[in-house]
Amino acid sequence: MANKILIVDDEEMMTELLSDHLRDCGYDTLVANSSRRAISLLQLQPDLIILDINMPEIDGLELCKSIRNHIACPIIFVTARITEQDKINGLQYGGDDYITKPFSLNELSARVAAHLRRDERSKCKPYVLTANNLIVNLSERTVYYGDMQIPFSKKEFDIIEFLMTNANQVFDRERIYEAIWGYDATGDSGVVKEHIRKIRGKLHEITGQDYIETIWGMGYKWNR
Repeated sequence: MANKILIVDDEEMMTELLSDHLRDCGYDTLVANSSRRAISLLQLQPDLIILDINMPEIDGLELCKSIRNHIACPIIFVTARITEQDKINGLQYGGDDYITKPFSLNELSARVAAHLRRDERSKCKPYVLTANNLIVNLSERTVYYGDMQIPFSKKEFDIIEFLMTNANQVFDRERIYEAIWGYDATGDSGVVKEHIRKIRGKLHEITGQDYIETIWGMGYKWNR
């Protein structure tokens, strides 16, 4: 199976150039022209990320910092910044390598191959799902919005995981209760409503967004 390379740069000509070259080298490529799009593609489990620093909204350094605790794959910065301090900043923010524009495509692909070989020796990918800048690490059972961790109880996280892994599907309280508490549980499915109320409150307080939708008369669903 070919390695997946996520290319993040706001210049479409650059992402197209790099994507074409890396596909010719035998890799599968994912392309993002914004940090928000890059975060949404993390759940496709890229094996390596090529990341431009000069990005709008969230620059590459901040993006790297916010995802590094959840993504173990190598990150190579590609940028026009050339000072020594720029390189130091890139490495301190969690990057593994730094290549300055203009650069040789052959040099880039050689660095990509070297990092992938090194990563294979100690690969342990966390299972990550994302939604509108929310990063849910199913392996570590953590939820982050940017650099901020949002605490959830065990059952609250179980509900998030169940709804998120079945996004856009509607489940009534009884079905959620069976999935989380088990078929033999002796409690009341009404507890699901209270847990979802708490989940919504915590998410909205930090993100200002509503991720779980109530479908009246039917149940709940996680919006992609």
